[in-house]
Amino acid sequence: MSLCILAAGKVTSLAVSLFTLSWTHSVQKTEWRESWEATPAGLELRQASIKGSGAGMEPGTDAILRDGWWIWKPKLPPQPRLALAASGAIVGGWRLCHEGGCMELGTTAGEEIILNSCP
Repeated sequence: MSLCILAAGKVTSLAVSLFTLSWTHSVQKTEWRESWEATPAGLELRQASIKGSGAGMEPGTDAILRDGWWIWKPKLPPQPRLALAASGAIVGGWRLCHEGGCMELGTTAGEEIILNSCP
């Protein structure tokens, strides 16, 4: 499987199935990370991590604290797509990383980014 990214009216296909999304919470200024896999069933959330906790940022009930990060496996079914709507409130948009490197997404307020599995 590959990951398709729709942003600014064009589609980019990355020949990767595993990727991480990270961002800084707009109020708490704390980093959040999610590890995803593009599968035939959709995008599957494998792990979530948060550096601390706060308003709207509670770790999962089975979270463990490791090196300052709360880490857990969310119970979420495969998602057909992820819609990232850039509000301009988060610091720097989203950082998408994979084995080939990283890229910034959603740095402009009002910009919508859609992620989904693509063949």
